This record gives sequence, structure tokens and C-alpha cells, in this order.
Amino acid sequence: MTAVAPSAVLDRLKATLGPGGWSDDPDRLAPKLVEWRERWHGATPLLVLPRCTREVAAVVAICAEAGVAITPQGGNTGLVGGQIPQGEILLSTERLRAVRDADRLDDVLVVEAGLTLAETHAAALELGRRFPLDLASEGSATIGGLISTNAGGTAVLRYGSMRGLVLGIEAVLPDGQVWDGLKRLRKDNTGYDLKQMLIGAEGTLGVVTAAALKLVPVLASRAVALAAVAGPREAIELLVRAKDETGGEVEAFELISRLGVELAVKNLVGLRDPLETITPWVVLVEIASASPGAAEALLERLLAHALEDQIIANAALAQSGEQAKAFWALREGQSATQKAEGPAWKHDVSVPISRIASFLETATARLGERFPGVRVDAFGHVGDGNIHFDVLAPVNGDYALHTARRDEGARLVHDLVVSLGGSISAEHGLGSMKTAEALRYKSPVEVAALRALRQALDPKRIMNPRVLF
Repeated sequence: MTAVAPSAVLDRLKATLGPGGWSDDPDRLAPKLVEWRERWHGATPLLVLPRCTREVAAVVAICAEAGVAITPQGGNTGLVGGQIPQGEILLSTERLRAVRDADRLDDVLVVEAGLTLAETHAAALELGRRFPLDLASEGSATIGGLISTNAGGTAVLRYGSMRGLVLGIEAVLPDGQVWDGLKRLRKDNTGYDLKQMLIGAEGTLGVVTAAALKLVPVLASRAVALAAVAGPREAIELLVRAKDETGGEVEAFELISRLGVELAVKNLVGLRDPLETITPWVVLVEIASASPGAAEALLERLLAHALEDQIIANAALAQSGEQAKAFWALREGQSATQKAEGPAWKHDVSVPISRIASFLETATARLGERFPGVRVDAFGHVGDGNIHFDVLAPVNGDYALHTARRDEGARLVHDLVVSLGGSISAEHGLGSMKTAEALRYKSPVEVAALRALRQALDPKRIMNPRVLF
């Protein structure tokens, strides 16, 4: 791999893409060279902006021949730095935006990698269907990036992550060849699944250029509530009951710490806590049903039974779509509200659902002992075991010292997660942030197999070379 792209390679790329297909303008590059939390800043000699798969293939082929590294980038919403180049060619998929096909019989939507999640939702609705991946960054996150990081979001409990929502992929492999894997089959038992290798590969095995996405019916009724609970154990008991009583119609089940609620009300305009009873934790529950009015009835019954059995202390059921959005804003605003509180140690982890309470209790206690005064804002997708365990600096604390202790804090949290059978990255990927750390927790057998796979497809290691194994 060449550390710096020779001028001859840059000239070839510019000539291949033509006017408008590339940029080295610092103002054009600036927003693509920093992630939104401003932890990672990058550099690139050239931003390439291919308009189609053929142009992506041409770019990759030129770079492969010269051994010049490439960092692919979608909407730049990643949280682990994998999309920020450090001297590599920056390949943006922002101009790959076509909806290639929409088929109601196959329940499939074929879109290009640069389409945003919000635009994908709109295209599915035009067909009378729904693409059931939901997350706060839907207006900027792109399909290619979501595939490359195996994004999850709030509805994984019911529909799964991107691994379960992608039927087929078109991708440019590291040598510049185009793999047309845009099948729309639910069953294809013909050997290794290259599609699944590309999903979650963070751009290391090729550039995703298009995907065939699985659609689901638009459900007729939806209900959202916030419930006050004493702790994670009660939240999990409520989750079990919700699944049992609704027959699997739980769309989302989110846990928010009391600190998270207070910070959202304090730092985000227009938000308030709708619960009269103050408890250490709050649960957001969303039920969705194919039957008109059924979701509201199911959720009301669930909450009534939980109150009777003292699983919850209080609850508020959204009475309108606007109120439901306000309830969700308390959850989706957690990352944004932390910015006003200074630096935070971000941990995107997962453990078995049965061990969530043990993890939260033990991790919080250990951090409090080791770093007195730190504040834990834990929240996340309890329904699939994914907790965002964020550690804020003490009130009026030393921000520089808190930042300097980040790695030590991460080691404490991640050691506990792995001991409980969990993962140090649940949905954000490894990127620049966790690649080296992940080697501590993966077995030599697994690492050797993963490296052999990468070596076979990208022997020059030109694709996102700083990321993964």
C-alpha cells in the first residue's frame, strides 16, 4: 500500500471522473474530514465523487493497480472514526442516489448506496410498504454506510439488524471488479454468502454501491408509552411480559437512566418529563399491530397489569402522534444532550438480556470506585441487549483529566462486558476507535481466519486499511 497517492494517480482519477466528479477544495472537504463529535479529524489528497457503479469500479481499479489506499464514506454519521480518512483517497457515495426498483410482490426496494435512510423510508411508503430500520440519524445516514456497519437501531427486537434486512448487494471489490449480487431471494443455499461478508465489513472488503432491501407491511396501529421503573431488573420483567402479552408485537423497548431524562429536559429545547413519579429508570415501549386500534389496547392492558403487580411505578401513554414523537425525543436526544456536559466516554456494548441488570449495576459501581464523581448516562435497546453506557465527567470536574482516563475506563467496562458473554461493539462497528482493542478479546483462531479472508480479497490492503484485522 502506498502511503501517499502519487500525483500521476491523482491525475488519472480526476481525468476518469471529469468535472464535478472530484474535489480538493478545502471548504468542500472540511465537513467530510471530521465526525460529528469532533473526536476524529482526517486528511485526504482527493475527494472522489463517482456518479455510478462503473465510476466507482474505475476509481478502485486505478487505486488497486497503484496500491493507493481508499476510505469509503456514506453520510459521515459513524461514531468510531472508520469513515474519516488519514491520508487515503476519500470515496464518497453521496451521488449514488437512485431508486432502481420497487416491487410490491417481492416486497423489495433496490436502492443505491448514497440514498439516505429517510429517503428510503419515503420510497418504501410510496409502495405502501415500510423499511423497518429506524434510528435518529435517518436524515443523513446512508444505505451503504448502514450496510457496512450492520446498523441496528430501535426496531431490532422485531425486525433484526441490516443483516436480516438486506436480500442482495452490488459491490465493487478491492481489485475493481463489480460483483452483481442484487438478488431478491429469501432462500439461496448455494455456498458462502458474500453478501453477509460485506455487511458489517466497514468498507474493508469492497464498496457497497446498491442493495436490495426487504420491506414489510405498514402496520395499522401504533402506541407509545413511558413507564417509570425502579431498575433494570423490573424493566426486563416488563419486557418479558410485553412479549408474552402482545404475541410478539413489541416494536421497540428502550431503557433510559434518570440522569439521561434530566439532561434531556435540561439541555434540549421543548422537552419535558411526562412522568409524575420519579424513579431511577424510565422505559419507552412501542407496540405496533396490523389491526386498527389493537396496539393501544394491548399497551393499556400491559401497563395496567404491570401497575397492579408493582413492576412499574407509573406510566404515561402517548395520546397523539406528536406526543409519541416527544416521548421518543427523550430517548433519541441522549447523545446530543451530553454535548453540553463536557467530554464523555462512549461505550456501545451488548450483553445477553438476562445479564443487563448485572452489567449496569457492576459497571456503575466499579467506575464509581475507580473514578469518584463520574456520572453514568446509560440508555439503549434493552430488547436486543444493546446498551449505550456513557460516562460523563463529574459536575465542574477536570475535563482534560476525564478525557485522559477514557482508555482506562473503557478497559474496565469492556472487560466486564466480555466476562458476561457480551460484545464491545453492538452496532457502531470497530472503526479506528476499537480495532486494536478488539484484538484483546478475539481468539487467535478467529483473528487468523478473518485476516485470511481479507488477504484473499484485498492482498494490498487498500480498502480502509486502518480498520478491522
